[in-house]
Amino acid sequence: MHERTEKVKLGGGLKKIESHKSKGKLTARERIDYLRDKDSTVLEIGAFAGDGMYTDEGGCPGGGVVTVFAFVAGRLCILVSNDATVKAGAWFPITA
Repeated sequence: MHERTEKVKLGGGLKKIESHKSKGKLTARERIDYLRDKDSTVLEIGAFAGDGMYTDEGGCPGGGVVTVFAFVAGRLCILVSNDATVKAGAWFPITA
């Protein structure tokens, strides 16, 4: 499970992450880390949404989004960040 989770965390893959960052952009996970309280626990949900689906379109790790429960300014929030490395952040039916 740990190996599969690490693969999901790469979203569309290292090449797409590098391309995204070369444009001065943060990844979905970096945006969440920037927003959340640094000392808060993060609980990710839906990491395996889309697992094994949409293979004709190149896959859809995490449903194309990163979704977590985390604290922001001391309040528990659900944070959803589109992963632009997965089909440019497009939503699939499984995303919802």
